[in-house]
Amino acid sequence: MFKKNQKALPISLSVVILILGTLAIFIYYNYWEDDVLATESGIVNVVENEEDNEMKDLQTIIHEAEKYVVQIEAIGSSSESEGSGFLFNDKGDIVTNAHVVDDATDIFVKTSDGTSTYPAALIDMNEKKDVAVLRVPQLKNQGSVEIDPNFEPNIGDEIIAVGSPHGYSGTFTDGIISAKNRSFSVNNSEYENLYQISASILQGNSGGPLIHKETGLIIGINAAASKDGNIGFTIPISQVYDLMQMWSDVADDEELSFEVDPTLHQTVESNSLKNDAEYIVNYYYDTLNVRDYFAAYSLLGSEEQIKRTYQDFRDLSVKSIEIKIQDIELDNPNGDSIKVTAYADHSIRKDEKILETHHYKSVFNVGYENDQLKILSLDRELLSKTEEEIEIEAEEEESGSNS
Repeated sequence: MFKKNQKALPISLSVVILILGTLAIFIYYNYWEDDVLATESGIVNVVENEEDNEMKDLQTIIHEAEKYVVQIEAIGSSSESEGSGFLFNDKGDIVTNAHVVDDATDIFVKTSDGTSTYPAALIDMNEKKDVAVLRVPQLKNQGSVEIDPNFEPNIGDEIIAVGSPHGYSGTFTDGIISAKNRSFSVNNSEYENLYQISASILQGNSGGPLIHKETGLIIGINAAASKDGNIGFTIPISQVYDLMQMWSDVADDEELSFEVDPTLHQTVESNSLKNDAEYIVNYYYDTLNVRDYFAAYSLLGSEEQIKRTYQDFRDLSVKSIEIKIQDIELDNPNGDSIKVTAYADHSIRKDEKILETHHYKSVFNVGYENDQLKILSLDRELLSKTEEEIEIEAEEEESGSNS
């Protein structure tokens, strides 16, 4: 009996070990499969999140937009106007404001690089909505800006306004959407539900695009501004997108007129070099004072931009909290360029109590590069420094210590 039990015990143990081993293998296999699937799923989720959260590089946004933004010059029987516009399809169609081309008999479009100027035909316009669409056959299949008419930005979103203020194409100003649903009337236009923006909008910016900084999408058409230009108003692209598309779809090149008088265009570009040079230098300092370093940097010619990157330029300029021009001297033009000497005081905070003023003499050489007026060279000389105590902060500190 004892011997039978001795034989049965190893057999029973073997059976138990076999069952436990099989169960362990089954559990391990299922755990390993679940773990691998979970890991693979995790990798997919990480990749998708990185793609969803990726923000476009600011320099890329500006570079892409610049290629499709144009300067518009409209000539009528008794008036001339300048504005901006942008390509929105592959047909060579450009959207702008109606007030830019209203009453024009001849319309010219200049590309952003300044190398080409083409006659444009007006497809159609709506004065009440202040929108117009032009066609330039030479710009067919040249690409277009990225638009999503269903995208709606929020108050506080950062934006970039692009245009040609006073004829200086490729000018960028940045800010935020400070309000929405602004409505008012100007001349024949009745604006409704506009975006209010903090980016500067000046004469010549009308018709240019408003870019959503985070996505790079075109979200509006810059249309109007306050008298000082510090508050801008933009037509949401969603309001006029269907109208733009409809005009473009029904337009027939054979029915459009592209014939213009080229001598009229020469008259538009015959502005005084002295006046333009004085304006661009003042505008340069204005952009620095409002900390619009993109706009200031864009006024520099290619050689000046090669000397210093945008970041170096910004690091140098950001030290000044205020710049006051004391005097500007203009030499007589030398061909297509002119020397402008500016004396300006740069206020720099040395510490909490001391404000230091740097007195600079800056010599600008202003001239044309690729048919655009630019600051070709800029040399700055520090003449002297003065210091003054910041009285307001001193009084606040004194009152704080008494309390």
